[in-house]
Amino acid sequence: MYAVIEIKGKQFRVSEGDTIAIPRCATEAGKKLAPDRVLLIGGDEVKIGTPEVKGAKVDLKVVEHTRGPKIRGFKYKPKINYKRAWGHRDELTMVRVEKIKA
Repeated sequence: MYAVIEIKGKQFRVSEGDTIAIPRCATEAGKKLAPDRVLLIGGDEVKIGTPEVKGAKVDLKVVEHTRGPKIRGFKYKPKINYKRAWGHRDELTMVRVEKIKA
């Protein structure tokens, strides 16, 4: 069984036992977390929400807080001595999918 969930405006396809990286949330490690919306439940029978699947629930557990890979950006315009560089790392929360309930 799998589900498509929405957390902080981003959608993820998850199955039981998966570990995914979501945008940073304030929940402490080891605590439970609920997604904003469950958009689809799949398996033997597919249930598509309009916009949410009624009664569906996905249990998530926060594993750790971490940072993503370093992203580097660079702008350059030839002949006019224009160069700009920047970079950042996303703040992420690793969560494990405990249970999908339809």
